[in-house]
Amino acid sequence: TTLIKSILGMVVPDSGFIMFNGKNIRHNDAYRNEIGYMPQIGRYPDNMTIGQLLSMMKDIRHSHTAQDEELIHAFDLPSMAAKRLRTLSGGTRQKLSASLAFLFCPSVLILDEPTAGLDPVASEILKDKIRREKENGKLILITSHILSELDDLITHVLYLQDGRLRYHNSWQQLKEETREARLSKAIARLMQPERT
Repeated sequence: TTLIKSILGMVVPDSGFIMFNGKNIRHNDAYRNEIGYMPQIGRYPDNMTIGQLLSMMKDIRHSHTAQDEELIHAFDLPSMAAKRLRTLSGGTRQKLSASLAFLFCPSVLILDEPTAGLDPVASEILKDKIRREKENGKLILITSHILSELDDLITHVLYLQDGRLRYHNSWQQLKEETREARLSKAIARLMQPERT
């Protein structure tokens, strides 16, 4: 979460810097227009409805911006447009957050625990969308404690523990190093202390 907040400019790193398309993000917030962000827990104005929130976000980003409403329809959000945000279940809130992340066709997607709280059907809809966007060349950063959800979604593994980079390589390389086909087992093997 701290890494994500740093990328989004919500937290200033103690050291180092973050580059986006070859430019330091410090004192430059235009790069954020290229990022779709799905928070782990979406917090929205309680008295607004789903429809009002979607309209407001479109107005903020201007109507001439390309829009991808695939998830809005796949999750059947138009039928719930009049629901107040304070009344939404955790799963519906996740669906709304996912829809907003993809809405403006960003080149980079940052998804924080994207399947948490989703029912199996919604989870598969979202994972299919992630796969297609990955095939379209988008950079997708997914954080998750549920590693079994990621086996067929990822190409690279960046493992952080206590704010320190513990591992960074391709998923294929990690499989070869650990001789494990599942990410959760590979990470567990990687993190085991060396046996003498």
